[in-house]
Amino acid sequence: MHATAPNPVIEAVADQPLLRVASLGVRFGSQHVLRDITLDLAAGETLVILGESGCGKTVLLKSMIGLVRPSAGEVAFEGRSLSRLSDRQLAHLRTRYGFVFQGAALFDSLTIADNIAFPLREHTRIPEKEVREIVASLVDEVGLPRSVLVKKPVELSGGMRKRAGLARALALDPNLVLYDEPTTGLDPIMTDVINELILRVRLRPNVASVVVTHDMNTARKVADRVIMLYPLFRLRPDESQIVFSGTPADLDRSNDPRIRQFVEGRAGSRLMELQEEQALAAAGVAAAVEEQSA
Repeated sequence: MHATAPNPVIEAVADQPLLRVASLGVRFGSQHVLRDITLDLAAGETLVILGESGCGKTVLLKSMIGLVRPSAGEVAFEGRSLSRLSDRQLAHLRTRYGFVFQGAALFDSLTIADNIAFPLREHTRIPEKEVREIVASLVDEVGLPRSVLVKKPVELSGGMRKRAGLARALALDPNLVLYDEPTTGLDPIMTDVINELILRVRLRPNVASVVVTHDMNTARKVADRVIMLYPLFRLRPDESQIVFSGTPADLDRSNDPRIRQFVEGRAGSRLMELQEEQALAAAGVAAAVEEQSA
């Protein structure tokens, strides 16, 4: 098991959270996805968000950068509430974020060099010669050969595209980097390459990271702190949606059966529960059709 060393940067600024999520709730129509989520993120900290599919991990990640507006509560970056910012102010604030999308989300029609340079050209007036130097440096940082710069995304493997996506996310020297399932679809060796790159990113001064994943190896290797979300429909109204918050070592020692089931990858009674949920959903659809026909 990987033992994460204490991060001295976190201790130095622990009383000044970079990001604060306070009593956050998100719903889409009548469907509640997040309820009463509260957490702080310190500069220099790497937070991993775990949880099964459908528990709201990616929605929480998008809420942290204002892509999803809360139905309740707020998200504040350096004390500024995102919901109180204008669209222009929010767009400017996002230049301090780096977002690594699950599928890399590179522009298919652009070369890798132009993909990485895109935020620099869009948000700065840096001379083109310096842009090219920064792009070359970023490619080196994520372990890609410079020969990829002239290639299109379709010419690269999945792991190379993800590294190119990380290089683009780092182009504006962000204070907060967010990763959405960064190792999905990768083999074990490339997964560890991405994990090592996440560790390298946190060596940058005061850069915080939030990693959404279901990969326990990633959580154990890169996290200073782990939180685990649980689907709201499986909780009582008085239960917290964050069923765990602590270090990776604490996670492995937890006796909570919900956590043990996830950590150990056991289906348990979940297959029967899924069948029951499908039956209830089908019954609901049938009742709605019958009501419309009446």
